[in-house]
Amino acid sequence: MASGEMLLGVGLLALTVLAAYRMYLRWGTRNGPGGAARQGEAAALPRMKRRDFSLEQLREFDGARNPRILLAVNGKVFDVTKGSKFYGPEGPYGIFAGRDASRGLATFCLDKDALRDEYDDLSDLNAVQMESVREWEMQFKEKYDYVGRLLKPGEEPSEYTDEEDTKDHTKQE
Repeated sequence: MASGEMLLGVGLLALTVLAAYRMYLRWGTRNGPGGAARQGEAAALPRMKRRDFSLEQLREFDGARNPRILLAVNGKVFDVTKGSKFYGPEGPYGIFAGRDASRGLATFCLDKDALRDEYDDLSDLNAVQMESVREWEMQFKEKYDYVGRLLKPGEEPSEYTDEEDTKDHTKQE
């Protein structure tokens, strides 16, 4: 009996180690080959100077073409680079990187259909969805750096002074 129990214990230990290893491979290296290097590169980026973005300019910051990841919520652009596990190319919300995420967040939709290629004024969202957008905006303000506004078509970017750029980034518009 003791031999059988010992064999069972060794078998369970082997299964536990195998399961832990598989979980590590699946979630520990979530960003795939070079993921850790990408994370280190992103962490080394300096704080971004405040500026405004057109949709086209915002798309450059999708985590694939540029290690910095930006997204817009309710007309405000946030640097979500430190959340690259979520917003990077391999992350569950990677679809929002370099885009206006407002509609997708308001409707809880992670499909390309929730993203618009043109400026989205969100005028067709109902009151509950608009409240959801405002709640998401507040969460992003608390967690990530505000870097500027998402420009409407034909709108000119603001000129930010060095003083505005260096003052506490937690004070957003």
